[in-house]
Amino acid sequence: MKRKYKIILPIIILAGLLFSFQITNKPDPEKDKILIGLIRYALKQGHYEPQQINDEFSENVFNDFIDALDPYKRFFIQSDIDDFSIYKNSIDDQIKNEDLSFYNMVFERFNARVLESKTYYGEILQNPFDYEKDETFNVDYDKKHFVKTHAELIKTWQFQLKISTLSRLHEKMELQASFKEEENEENSLENDEQDTLVEKTFAELEKESRESTKKSLDDLYDLMSELDDTDWFSVFINTLTMQFDPHTNYFAPKDKKRFDISMAGKLEGIGARLQKKGDYTKVAELISGGPAWRAGELEVGDLILKVAQGDEPPVDIVGMRLDDAIEFIKGKKGTEVKLTIKKIDGTTDIISIIRDIVELEETFAKSSTVEVDNRTFGIINLPKFYIDFNEKNFRNSATDMEQEIARLKEENIEGLLIDLRNNGGGSLKTAIEIAGLFIKNGPVVQVKYRGEKPNVRSDKDSKIQWDGPLVVLVNELSASASEIFAAAMQDYNRAIIIGSKQSFGKGTVQNVLPLNNYFKYSKDLGALKMTIQKFYRINGGSTQLKGVVSDIAMPDRYTYLEIGERDEKNPMVWDKIEPAKYTPVDIYDNFHKTINKSKKRIAANPQFILIDKNAKWLKEGRDNYDVNLNYEAYKNEIDKRIEESKAYDAISDYESNLVFNSPKYEYPLMEKDSVLAQKREVWHKNLSKDIYVEEALTVLSELKISKTLLVKN
Repeated sequence: MKRKYKIILPIIILAGLLFSFQITNKPDPEKDKILIGLIRYALKQGHYEPQQINDEFSENVFNDFIDALDPYKRFFIQSDIDDFSIYKNSIDDQIKNEDLSFYNMVFERFNARVLESKTYYGEILQNPFDYEKDETFNVDYDKKHFVKTHAELIKTWQFQLKISTLSRLHEKMELQASFKEEENEENSLENDEQDTLVEKTFAELEKESRESTKKSLDDLYDLMSELDDTDWFSVFINTLTMQFDPHTNYFAPKDKKRFDISMAGKLEGIGARLQKKGDYTKVAELISGGPAWRAGELEVGDLILKVAQGDEPPVDIVGMRLDDAIEFIKGKKGTEVKLTIKKIDGTTDIISIIRDIVELEETFAKSSTVEVDNRTFGIINLPKFYIDFNEKNFRNSATDMEQEIARLKEENIEGLLIDLRNNGGGSLKTAIEIAGLFIKNGPVVQVKYRGEKPNVRSDKDSKIQWDGPLVVLVNELSASASEIFAAAMQDYNRAIIIGSKQSFGKGTVQNVLPLNNYFKYSKDLGALKMTIQKFYRINGGSTQLKGVVSDIAMPDRYTYLEIGERDEKNPMVWDKIEPAKYTPVDIYDNFHKTINKSKKRIAANPQFILIDKNAKWLKEGRDNYDVNLNYEAYKNEIDKRIEESKAYDAISDYESNLVFNSPKYEYPLMEKDSVLAQKREVWHKNLSKDIYVEEALTVLSELKISKTLLVKN
């Protein structure tokens, strides 16, 4: 029987080491100095917006490197920071002179402090915590200062370990209560079989919780001991590169290999892209059609707390390096992984996923038809702007889109909806070509190198594949090439853009530079991913930060949260250049009227009103950093939050009356391929529950092409 349990409020499990305290190979000062010199030169010469390496830069590196090592202020004390401060305004000079004094000093001190911390948690966890004491702990570490004494540091550890143990204890208490309730229900007619559950006392469960907290830390220290000097130095280098922009990063040799593998497009695991968020492993993207996507329980923004292999005990991955966490999460096709996740509303859940091969096929465009008021419309989902530059005959998103449109036209569709939600971008070339399917010809995007005039990239094919009504659906995770396409359709007045209030806001282009290509050295120096270009709309505005503002904004659960480029550290600024020469089309009789009708409909729709209310509730919960350390107060607050969440159940229970079907060409394919049939069934079911698709289709059904101005193929 599948059992679920949920808890609320931040769970601070003190596995918060980003790095190990042991080095498995000796430092290589010569290589480190070469790296510093190479990267400084590359950034100065090639970055789109090079920063001045001065005292201000030095202070930022100083703060960011310390924060990278000790974000929760549990290792360093103020006297350490004071000692480091002799370099606060001279790191810029050290970088120019390839001097590693600051790095070495902080690294060695951190090493020592982590070793000391091993004694703290072991001693603290020997004795029960007092859960009757009324106290809270604020977990907004950005606003906390480093403590002054070791006694205060130990007190911080006590609070954090208590929070960790408290969350585990509550989890165990709730699970035991649910087991007992289920057993009593099952045995309600069998008196002689009742009370078979061996119920543990609060003290016994509390002891188990402390042991679990200690074990997770012991395991983590062991795992982190595998890091070498290259890993450590990579962290320092990336505190330098991140001053330029969030997408400029250094890849150590083994990280570069992982990057190359990820670019190959074939994954074996759960089908989710993960990123580091503080101590946590965060779900950044679900790969369409993958195991996690099919299961439907994991969402973008979820934090993965623990990982279990089938029925084995879970491993706590909070504070673990992302690469190490991924090693636990990925696995062979057909094996089960159980994830303990923290949702964006603060609740936690355990979900089971059967790993599988995530093939390139799942990133390809797919289409469906749907009846709205006895009229047929088409929807195309494009997860990525894909292309294979190494194989000329390999399919790409532009040719696939053209083909899908042709197939939908055979179904006699009257309008087309393109779903770009969660599309993180990809090939600029295909984005331009796809835009060309909907306009006669003309500029699509402007691409600019530093100090050069913008290069206007245009569609030069006068053929129009679809000249009918067009709506483009986006969300906060539609980025890069998605934004280029949506912006072009908006600037030409070719489509109504509907979705989140704005898209992701990534208007920059990166290139990966293998450093050994620029310096002949006996060892692998890794690679630098560097921002070299910036995108601009044909109206002259950048998509950077602002993204694409929807013509029709629909509330969603991220409405009041900072999601996207603006949530990154040191993002490049928005700016504007001269517009390209283009002529907007005027093919709709009721373009603005349709937009206004939709806005009024959304404002009055009870479901959208509930979604907006839920978004505010989520923001309120996210902004609450105070954790109750009294067990009853902790439990009551969780129970209160769970009770409040029931008011929003109707959001996930929503069903439209729309029925989606595969285009006819897929029928024989699905007869031969049961997996494909299952994938389409899941997709269509999700579409029928999707109020955003429903409203977008309503907008599409209302758009009317002017017969006198209609551009024929």
